[in-house]
Amino acid sequence: METATAPAKQSNVFRNKGTMELRLSKNERRLVMSYMYVAFISLFIGGLMGLLQVLVRSGNFELPWGINYYTILTVHGVILGLVLTTFFIIGFQNALMGKTVGYSKKQLNWAWIGFAVMTIGMIIAAITILVGKANVLYTFYAPLQAHPAFYIGITLVVVGSWINAFVNFRQFYMWKKKHPDEKSPLLAFMVVINMLMWLIATLGVATAMLVQFIPWSLGYKNTINVLLSRTLFWYFGHPLVYFWLLPAYMAWYAIIPKIIGGKIFSDTLARFSFILFLFFSIPVGLHHQLTEPGLDSTWKFIQVILTFMVVIPSLMTAFSMFATFEITGRKKGYGGLFGWLKHLPWSDVRFLAPFIGMLAFIPGGAGGIVNASYQINTLVHNTIWVTGHFHLTAATTVVLTFFGIAYWLIPHLTGRKLTKSVNRLGIIQTILWTVGMLIMSISMHIQGLIGGPRRSAYSDYGGTAQATEWGAYQMAQAVGGTILFIAIVLMVYIFVKMIFFSPKGEEEFPIAQEEDNAEPTPRWTENWKLWIAITLVLILFAYTVPIMDVIQNAPPGSAPFDWPIGNS
Repeated sequence: METATAPAKQSNVFRNKGTMELRLSKNERRLVMSYMYVAFISLFIGGLMGLLQVLVRSGNFELPWGINYYTILTVHGVILGLVLTTFFIIGFQNALMGKTVGYSKKQLNWAWIGFAVMTIGMIIAAITILVGKANVLYTFYAPLQAHPAFYIGITLVVVGSWINAFVNFRQFYMWKKKHPDEKSPLLAFMVVINMLMWLIATLGVATAMLVQFIPWSLGYKNTINVLLSRTLFWYFGHPLVYFWLLPAYMAWYAIIPKIIGGKIFSDTLARFSFILFLFFSIPVGLHHQLTEPGLDSTWKFIQVILTFMVVIPSLMTAFSMFATFEITGRKKGYGGLFGWLKHLPWSDVRFLAPFIGMLAFIPGGAGGIVNASYQINTLVHNTIWVTGHFHLTAATTVVLTFFGIAYWLIPHLTGRKLTKSVNRLGIIQTILWTVGMLIMSISMHIQGLIGGPRRSAYSDYGGTAQATEWGAYQMAQAVGGTILFIAIVLMVYIFVKMIFFSPKGEEEFPIAQEEDNAEPTPRWTENWKLWIAITLVLILFAYTVPIMDVIQNAPPGSAPFDWPIGNS
């Protein structure tokens, strides 16, 4: 008589049990909303500073009350580039972790501590900038020197984010411990990748702060190694861009499919693309320093090559998203070459805002290729082209996706409904943002190509003839910036309305599932020791020799980490 035998266990793939979505507790919702409050207050303040900048550069407006242009420029860059993004991202990721792997009471307490440290640091840095003691711009390049409180505040923001990172790592570890043979939730996996990248990248800026800037600003050192400080900043500065971008990718891969009534195209592809971003987002910072002397051109070229490697996961993401759109449309019966495209939910702001963000990443990515293309970079380096590129990638792709997330996340956290009227206002806001950004960004790109400088308040820089040539583009930037500020005011109004005035109810936290016939996800996707080891090897390969050169070849008579700069 034959006896039934259990099927052999597959050792190379995970068992697909399907992960149950958890319900966010009241305290978890309060934590995430605390991050959202800071983020949207930052949006308004930073947006107002941006409006003032474009008005000044138009040549037809002067700042009142003796306000320094470089103060508002610093506020705009720091509060939008660092505060808005970091607070929104960590708040969003905390929501994802609470929904997929959950919090213990101790983990939640530490998450609150992380928020408190970040907020204290943000307040210290913001006050220092606002009183005019830190007009050092978003990059805080030496030999520009800020008050020590600015550097201490920024350092506290980083330390607070580290606390949140370790909380996320602990949550993920404890979930894996309880589910040893199961695939981790995709969104939790993505959060861990992003926070791992952030932790490694911020070691550069933390080192610069603790070893160079804080002792120098306190008067314990009279000198600073300028090139080393810039190299450490850009070791952090480029992965910062991907720290902004990967949460948008999380929404694209795992949330947008649910909103359009579809499923995730490929869990394995999504995980592998994030692994590739971890590899190639950090060892590439020298492509921001292509025009700086003191760095060997060979290593610049190597990092340019590594920079171009991020094209691969970007194209993987584009393929995955449009495959999801097409498969979903065809399952709903929409035929023809582009029938599926016409029937996407264009009237749903939760889809429309992120989709326009996706489209903006096409010219944004093309501009990034120019910026990283060695000799071509010399044409646009330190021109307002770079600012236009920044506003296409960070301020359109990322921010519009964040807005799209907010339209369902805020009602979900506050127990409100996304009403038709709010959805309609959201579509208007999205269109205003898109139009304003197109006008402003295109004019910045064109002015950059004819030599218009970035970071400068002087619209007549270069003489009367040059000012005349730039005038139309600067006026266009003022028009675009004004439309953008109107969109910001409308977004803040929508934010307040969703929290306090929308009818009470339950709004979905949309997380898509895999296709029913999806291939099992291989176990190698969660070989964390290997991925971290490869990342560190690439970083050591790309940075060891350049940093050793910068330290060893400092000017004669200066300490290895210092560079005499007189009384600057």
